Amino acid sequence: MDINGSNLKSIFTATLTTFNKQFEATPTDYQKIAMTVKSTTAANEYPRLDDLPGIREWLGDRAVNSLSASTYTIKNRKFENTIGLSRDNIEDDQLGFFSTAVAQLAQDAASFPDQLIFPLFKNGDKTLCYDGQSFFDTDHPGYGENGQEASVSNFAAGSQPSWYLIDDTKVIKPMIYQERKPFKLVSKDSEEDDNVFMKSEYLYGVDGRCNAGFGLWQLAYKSNEALTPEAYAKARTAMTTIRKRNGQVINIRPTKLLVPPQLEGAARKLLNAELIDSGNSNIWRGSAEIVVIPLLG
Repeated sequence: MDINGSNLKSIFTATLTTFNKQFEATPTDYQKIAMTVKSTTAANEYPRLDDLPGIREWLGDRAVNSLSASTYTIKNRKFENTIGLSRDNIEDDQLGFFSTAVAQLAQDAASFPDQLIFPLFKNGDKTLCYDGQSFFDTDHPGYGENGQEASVSNFAAGSQPSWYLIDDTKVIKPMIYQERKPFKLVSKDSEEDDNVFMKSEYLYGVDGRCNAGFGLWQLAYKSNEALTPEAYAKARTAMTTIRKRNGQVINIRPTKLLVPPQLEGAARKLLNAELIDSGNSNIWRGSAEIVVIPLLG
């Protein structure tokens, strides 16, 4: 192939088509537990939205619920991935492998939010969230039935593989994917570019700015106990009895059971089997959706 402006433009157009097609086709899981927040600055500050008591009867003046001055900051980070295409490969029409490499580049970019969200979520028992406690903790500051201060737990310690319950029905989610600049395909493929002149190589890559952080800890529960009906019931009770500062329950609905691959069988037995324990009815059948997340293994 002759190397000229027209052919280089054709290569980039084909590359962009391959990239966009694979990017859209790549399955991702982060949306199951994270809300996407568009960022316009170097960092975003999040108030304590769990302080909002909810709707009340309007008697007298409005009760203004000022958002807490206590904030949780997520700083955006820069990420990139770049591949090089030899000038010789273009001249010799050896471009078949390049399309595959671009498709992999797109798949990596599309699934990158998973790589940010799930490791952070998994290590939530070792990482602080907005209230100064670990995201998964046995001593979150919370409220009792009469609005009194109380310690609240969303974590059960143990020695077994971790499993998680979440409520994904709320506007605010357990996790935050903060996007400052979406991943985009760019190139340095001009004959005048230094990489072409010095190394006889055309460069194609993606870059973006984003980060992950914690949303509401009340919407997630982590357990390292064995995945049994008793432990599952304990987790559901812990989540559904969490209260607002006025003493009312938050109305949490544990809708998804997240497990690593090694717990898939136990999860399916717990939530899909009709009968358990030598023929007894399985009262937890269908009570949550099973989601197997390899990154939680």
